[in-house]
Amino acid sequence: MLNTDPRYALYIQILKEELRPAMGCTEPIAIAFAAAKARQVLGAMPERLLVEVSGNIIKNVKSVVVPHTGGLRGIPAAAAAGTVAGDADAELEVLAHVTPDEIRAMSDCLERVPIEVRHADTGRIFDIQITAYAGEDRATVRIADYHTNLVLVQRNDEVLLKQDVTDRIDDRLTDRTCLSVEGIVDFADSVDPKDVSEILERQIDYNMAIAKEGLSGNYGANIGKTVLRGRENDINYKMRAWAAAGSDARMNGCELPVVINSGSGNQGITASVPVIVYARETGKTHEELLRALCVSNLITTHLKTGIGRLSAYCGAVSAGAGAGAGLAYLKGGRFEMIAHTVVNAVAITSGIVCDGAKASCAAKIAAAVDAGLLGLAMYEDGNQFFGGDGIVKKGVESTIEAVGKLARCGMEQTDKEIIQLMMEH
Repeated sequence: MLNTDPRYALYIQILKEELRPAMGCTEPIAIAFAAAKARQVLGAMPERLLVEVSGNIIKNVKSVVVPHTGGLRGIPAAAAAGTVAGDADAELEVLAHVTPDEIRAMSDCLERVPIEVRHADTGRIFDIQITAYAGEDRATVRIADYHTNLVLVQRNDEVLLKQDVTDRIDDRLTDRTCLSVEGIVDFADSVDPKDVSEILERQIDYNMAIAKEGLSGNYGANIGKTVLRGRENDINYKMRAWAAAGSDARMNGCELPVVINSGSGNQGITASVPVIVYARETGKTHEELLRALCVSNLITTHLKTGIGRLSAYCGAVSAGAGAGAGLAYLKGGRFEMIAHTVVNAVAITSGIVCDGAKASCAAKIAAAVDAGLLGLAMYEDGNQFFGGDGIVKKGVESTIEAVGKLARCGMEQTDKEIIQLMMEH
């Protein structure tokens, strides 16, 4: 792909949009961002808060630890954290700089400030609206469709910002329909490393740091440590373990940032860490690693485009397939090997459901990376799944389209049932 090809600039822009730094699980962080923005617009500490969120936000915030809160979990905790200590201008790093005094103030806010949480059934998968009240004044902030997409900022009756909320959820992002597996491989082969190095170097540094912390600390169910125990010299287990360990830490209060993919830290970790581990263990050059990360990240984004940011379909499945594709690239594979790896991987793990952000995400990541590795090994052994095998279609793009339809449409009722089960006490 020549750099004069219109897709070249689009692919780089997609990487810039997707591979963003974030502190903490992105859904509670989005709530904290909205709360911080509401406080900023209100111009005073709120006396009460109304938090209205879609079911998928409830699902993804209910069980995860919000970083820099002293171990607090849930929607009120995220709202209180953003209100007390959030830097609205930092967006997804809204809680990156919190003092011990502010952590204590969060607990005081939860006790002193009424925080009402309502399920907002707006028909949108991703919807957060926070209204902050102080005296006669109020400020309302709404985020819809993705984590930093402010669609309404209002103080009393004065509308400071208003964006149309359209049926197309990514109207303010680069059109992802330019992505294809063949185009991604062509881009990775031809990209000037200088055009992507800043984006990818940060992903390497951040995501490997949190994976290392997950293996050295005590986080959640310690999936990474469990996978690695007794298999420390097996590269296949190391790739799974390091990826899972990053999620162990991230889901359970680690205060290190990560670089996300498709709005998710877990997906950012899954798409990158196995590829980095393999490249380092096998002596690949840094340029080879950067090119492989272009493949893994863009394949992940391509798969997620048809699925949507949040759904009943576990995002780690897409990222695990992306990781498998990146590994195939590092092994010298190009379109045929990568396409078969992706098809094989999604055929294995497309039944994994998303029941919110929590400790078990790390185990699902281990399974998703394993599926990527198995999908690649199948191709290397001359084996594959064929069109007509379940949801597998003829051709990788047709299979990706089918997976998107399964997740977005077929699992819509599943998502509602998962949310209902999680809301039961």
